[in-house]
Amino acid sequence: MLDAVVVGAGPNGLTAAVELARRGFTVALFEARDTVGGGARTEELTLPGFRHDPCAAAHPLGINSPAFRALPLERYGLEWLQPELPMAHPFPDGSAAVLSRSLAETAASFGPRDAGAYRRLVQPFLPRWDTLARDFMSLPLTALPRDPVTLARFGLAGLPPSTWLMRRFRDEKAKALLAGLVAHVMAPLSGFATSAIGLVFALAAHARGWPVARGGSQAISDALAAHLRDLGGQIHTDYEVKRLDDLPPARAYVFDTSPTALARIAGLGDLYGRYRYGPGVFKIDYALDGPVPWTAPEARVAGTVQIGASSQEIGTALRAASREGRAPDAPFLITVQPGVADPTRAPEGKQVFWAYGHVPNGWTGDLTDAIERQLERFAPGFRDRVLARATAGPPELAARNANYVGGDIATGAVTGLQAVLRPRLSLFPYATPHPAVYICSSATPPGPGVHGMSGHNAAKAVWRRLRQT
Repeated sequence: MLDAVVVGAGPNGLTAAVELARRGFTVALFEARDTVGGGARTEELTLPGFRHDPCAAAHPLGINSPAFRALPLERYGLEWLQPELPMAHPFPDGSAAVLSRSLAETAASFGPRDAGAYRRLVQPFLPRWDTLARDFMSLPLTALPRDPVTLARFGLAGLPPSTWLMRRFRDEKAKALLAGLVAHVMAPLSGFATSAIGLVFALAAHARGWPVARGGSQAISDALAAHLRDLGGQIHTDYEVKRLDDLPPARAYVFDTSPTALARIAGLGDLYGRYRYGPGVFKIDYALDGPVPWTAPEARVAGTVQIGASSQEIGTALRAASREGRAPDAPFLITVQPGVADPTRAPEGKQVFWAYGHVPNGWTGDLTDAIERQLERFAPGFRDRVLARATAGPPELAARNANYVGGDIATGAVTGLQAVLRPRLSLFPYATPHPAVYICSSATPPGPGVHGMSGHNAAKAVWRRLRQT
């Protein structure tokens, strides 16, 4: 009998399997698709030689992850590449705010009226970032806080809505950039704990940047898989699990799946009946005949570029998708241009580029024209650079990855108490009423992102139980 079976080979499932195997447990991992990766994959979606990341592409949480940093992933080929700027937020007048490794450069980009306010907000947490990141990403009761005072101070700043946080600033540049950071998890700006989301992304950039993985995000998954095999773990791909009986006998079963799928497979009935899924996204992967022609110079050297003319425009777009059930007329866009740091992604002189906007969960329309209108506002002539495009709305995203229910790439709404207490109100969110069944996906704390910490935290709960039996 195996000690543990993991279902789902996304970053969290792979991390959970590695953590258990490192501690001497026998582990087998089962993945429905023919390769590992989940939300960290790389494929030729458009033209030969253009290597796209179908979901995650830039990795501020990955390079800062306590779980990843504790593993020898570089030995297995993972190399982080840093763009000149982690992120830029251009404006229609050709100017831009930036999120730089340098706190001073970032503050200066907001203008003299807000530079001091930003430094006062962020500076106190930077010297203790590594400890804060471990405490923040290990919650709830998987580990006692190493620095409870700093964590409490962060909670005071982060638990209020981001609309409160923005009151510290007078001009639009700082407000729009922070609004865009919150929108990375598709949360309405007025939501509980959304200030913490913006702060975490900002602190991560100042600490270690927003890198891409050389060759594509698949390198993260492949490094985890190679490490797992070296530890004696088994990986079975092209193996769809529909019920527990499809799996070999084991002392524990760990699911990197949506709560809905787990309940169905494990026969847990309506356990997660109150769990809510959030907005979907409409994503376009582009093969370009050269770099994006941004008007703002800062955007030309940034790995990630946020597109939203103002915090109000961003908020309107988020409300349309999450509360009003319609696609926004002027969508807020998150875009990534890996080629500014990694020229291996496309043939010489060409670029890969992706952009996505938020749409209602399960939306079946086409947002291509609205997305490209937005891009043309900030990069006139963009359409002339397009060689090919691959579009994916909520139905296509859900077909590629079953965890993206209705196109929700966060595997659950990051709103209300569900932002921090997910997938249900419990001090032990990784456990279920079935004593051998656990969940480790992005539906558990600390939530969405390619960081492996949900898998790490779940594995800790599993190995504690296994050592008691």
